[in-house]
Amino acid sequence: MYDFIILGGGILGMSTAMQLKQTYPDRRMLLVEKEPAPAYHQTGRNSGVIHAGVYYPPGSRKAQFCQAGNRATREFCDAHGVDYEIRGKLLVACNEPEVQRMRMLWERTGANGLEREWLGADALREREPAISGISGILVPSSGIVDYAAVARAMAAEFERLGGDIRYNTDVTDIVERRQEVVVRSRRDEFNTRYLVTCSGLMADRVVRMLGKTPGFSICPFRGEYFRLAERHADVVNHLIYPIPDPSMPFLGVHLTPMIDGSITVGPNAVLALKREGYRWRDISPRDLAAMLADPGIRGVLRANLKSGLVEMKNSLHRKGYLALVQKYCPEITLEDLQPCPAGVRAQAVTRDGRLVDDFLFVNTPRTVNVGNAPSPAATSALPIGAHIVEQVKRQAGDA
Repeated sequence: MYDFIILGGGILGMSTAMQLKQTYPDRRMLLVEKEPAPAYHQTGRNSGVIHAGVYYPPGSRKAQFCQAGNRATREFCDAHGVDYEIRGKLLVACNEPEVQRMRMLWERTGANGLEREWLGADALREREPAISGISGILVPSSGIVDYAAVARAMAAEFERLGGDIRYNTDVTDIVERRQEVVVRSRRDEFNTRYLVTCSGLMADRVVRMLGKTPGFSICPFRGEYFRLAERHADVVNHLIYPIPDPSMPFLGVHLTPMIDGSITVGPNAVLALKREGYRWRDISPRDLAAMLADPGIRGVLRANLKSGLVEMKNSLHRKGYLALVQKYCPEITLEDLQPCPAGVRAQAVTRDGRLVDDFLFVNTPRTVNVGNAPSPAATSALPIGAHIVEQVKRQAGDA
């Protein structure tokens, strides 16, 4: 019998497991992951940005967790020898309507207490000669890191403290009883007093295993990236972001220096035809049928039909994707867009067709379940883990 089982080996699962073990050092704990290694999906397939908290409504969980996570991520990396860089984020406006939208971001960053600087065209050109824009906002505290490396360091710390990890273990059933939770895989059965699930793209299905109606469904959006040709390795100094289009649910295509020295372009957002569908040819009839039968997902697709078709066109034809980049970095050419692995976002959607915009938890007497963890979840992994531990402590007491 375990005291705690944590389901999911991404950065949220690893952060929670590590902090649970720090809180309850003498309790038996097991982390279960269906893949052969940690950070196999969203954690290891994102832009690697340590976000500052630019976009999030003041007082929201996103704003609170992101700012705390920015500091906590850097402190964790310092303590565990994980490389990171603080480059600063530069939001670039290319025309007057974007300047007006940028003023709203200026107010929001101020309300969130972020250090920032407004740049005119000359100051923007001085900082980023290759970037074409008429004004910008510099947020110095944004950075870059390899979140897979962070997750591996958390896993190592969890094991050092005495926690167990079981990889290649795909959970097929969960039964919550009065005094325990039974977790079953194809080969094993585990008993635990309490369960925490951080299951990302499978979050709604895990909640259903517990016999609960989640109130949301996971819609998978593939984010496709390109890597710039090596000759452009120094084309920018900062993380370069466009001003978000309010008609689009995501932030747009940006230029991101990576911790390995490369620069990525992306992501876009296209509907994935499989929960873990990283290529167009990755199709799951089961997943696709479930999405098309879901009224909330159908509502989201209807509401975003025009922008979705544009994203799909740009995915299939690189010239459209290139145009998004050339808007603010005109020297990039089609030949500069080289292959790069895609990621898939797990986006929770309500039954009435709304994208769940903040972090969401679904709890039962003996379980705590992460239902929605959109960006900036990786940046926020440590405070989210601490939040989960507090929820567990209310359930378990002294365990």
